[in-house]
Amino acid sequence: MENGSRTALITGGAKGIGRGIVLHLLAAGWRVAALDCDGAALAALPEPGPLLRLTADVSREDTVRAALKAVSEWAGGLDLLVNNAGLAGPEAGPLEALDLSEWQRWLDTNLTGAMLMSKHAIPLLRPRRGSIVNITSTRAFMSEPQTEPYAAAKGGLTALTHAMAISLGPQIRVNAIAPGWIDTQGTDLRPEDHAQHPAGRVGRPEDVAGAVAWLADAGFVTGQTVTVDGGMTARMIYVE
Repeated sequence: MENGSRTALITGGAKGIGRGIVLHLLAAGWRVAALDCDGAALAALPEPGPLLRLTADVSREDTVRAALKAVSEWAGGLDLLVNNAGLAGPEAGPLEALDLSEWQRWLDTNLTGAMLMSKHAIPLLRPRRGSIVNITSTRAFMSEPQTEPYAAAKGGLTALTHAMAISLGPQIRVNAIAPGWIDTQGTDLRPEDHAQHPAGRVGRPEDVAGAVAWLADAGFVTGQTVTVDGGMTARMIYVE
């Protein structure tokens, strides 16, 4: 199928990694629906191709249902769902001081949101033998202190990926991408920030976007988590 007749839905698509994926797919000729809770950031997206802007909260099933209805009316179906929406910044403070409501907020947005989006996208994906890509994190496998809610949500999303791949195949493939350090702000980073990566630099949103596009076409890949971190999780680090 030609890219021009394929439709992708990207959650958290107004900023950061999600914005990078939206712009990459539009440049490649896809029809793209960008979903975000930040309506102003959505409005600021450039429109180099067919773009549908959707304001929704992925943790609320009513707004998710309405968003998928809008996609169906706009494109008639769906070839790719990218579950990227999530709370940014992994630090949550000491576990003993963590409010249950705060814990639940992380899970609702970073994990339950992906489940709800997938649930309501399945009827649009299945007839086109589409695919789902979940954006998880290398923090599903390794941690810094005081990041329990984020790590738990991303670990759950990684497990949800292989569970859905088995349940939804062969009509729908499901994979995940685990980014490492991705500079989404164009920050003036230190040379040592780049040098600690075996690839020689910190990641950029287009690195993740390229992996998403590859997974959309990788017909014999499902149930996998692809790490995009410049080699950091493969590196042994000792205190000198």
